Amino acid sequence: MIHVTRLNGKTFTLNALYIESVEEFPDTTITLTTGRKYVVLEKAMEVEKQIVAFYRQVQLLSNPHLRGENEDEEE
Repeated sequence: MIHVTRLNGKTFTLNALYIESVEEFPDTTITLTTGRKYVVLEKAMEVEKQIVAFYRQVQLLSNPHLRGENEDEEE
């Protein structure tokens, strides 16, 4: 889950697994896979950092293939 703030100042949590896109126009708009949209005070980069932190916490980014790494490549 990530914590974000509505434009009225109230905070709430979103399940990061359902986030399809994060855009700024200029307000940050989070679109879920259900089509529902939320406009929040946080900048898109801050939301994206929270999403990555959540994925790491639930070990979704622990697999090298999901991180875009190839174990066969030599450094």
